[in-house]
Amino acid sequence: MGTRRHILLSSALVAAALAAGHPALAQGAGDYPSRPIKFYAGFPPGGVADIVARIVAQPLGDRLGQPVVVDNRSGAGGAIGVDAVAKSPPDGYTMGFGVSGALTSSVTLNPKLPYDPRKDIEPVSTVVMNPLVLVVPTASGIKDMKSFIAAAKASPTPFNYGTPGPGTAMNLAGELLKEQTGIRMDHVAYKGSSPAATDLLGGHLKAAMIDYTTAKPHIQSGRLTALGQTGSERSSVVPDVPTIAEAGVPGYEFNSWFGLVMPAGTPKPILDKVHTALDAVLRDPAVRKQLVEAGSDPAPSTPAAMRQRIDREIAMTSKLIKDAGISLQR
Repeated sequence: MGTRRHILLSSALVAAALAAGHPALAQGAGDYPSRPIKFYAGFPPGGVADIVARIVAQPLGDRLGQPVVVDNRSGAGGAIGVDAVAKSPPDGYTMGFGVSGALTSSVTLNPKLPYDPRKDIEPVSTVVMNPLVLVVPTASGIKDMKSFIAAAKASPTPFNYGTPGPGTAMNLAGELLKEQTGIRMDHVAYKGSSPAATDLLGGHLKAAMIDYTTAKPHIQSGRLTALGQTGSERSSVVPDVPTIAEAGVPGYEFNSWFGLVMPAGTPKPILDKVHTALDAVLRDPAVRKQLVEAGSDPAPSTPAAMRQRIDREIAMTSKLIKDAGISLQR
């Protein structure tokens, strides 16, 4: 009897010690949250990630009952923000954006990546998909994907195409297009989509793979033609542009996305509570309208589906990066 009481007392003391170290473990999700939550956007103010984070943060905080405060700790293509989340206590009071590159291609591109997205974070849900488009000067006379492929194959020299930089989603999307069509294209790296668009308009490039938000005013003015978007489905942001798969490259798909992540070890009741709140936010018509106007498609998912996406895209981008010889080393 005494032994049994000793075991029960010891178990209670261990549980109390764990709870003292991580209050969230003691409260489950019943009292969570009891104070504001930090949200690492991963990019500077004014960019797409920051805008999307702020659109989502306020209604998410309203549903959780505490403010969700956006922090713009940024750098390394969003990796610094993910690292800040990964290294935070798993108590439910830190979350942030894991952009697709920081969770997938960075595993191969950055041998010194300070976190492992398969072990150090908990996926909550994908949040948005961001449409990328292949654009050409309207003056080129190329009107669709099939004629672009034909022109590239007929050219005695490789077409050059611009992107915001080596290893970006746009660069990888361009390399995937080369791989699946057999066309020859030389990559020209810029420090952002806008400089790439400027050189394309100036006649220095044959094409560019850039985000739709940057391309939009030039498409609307008639100076650029969008040949296709990279996702598996037409974006509600740009419904009139076919997917590259529809336009003549069956099976082509490359997605750029943001997902919500929390530190590994965050208690499941808290993860479930945040997921339920976020899912409701992303299905709210007013929020969806704001996101589409900002250039992103709402894309709620289950945590398991996001985990599967990360694993699948780590494998896919690793092969693509190695086959194309892409490197961030200068």
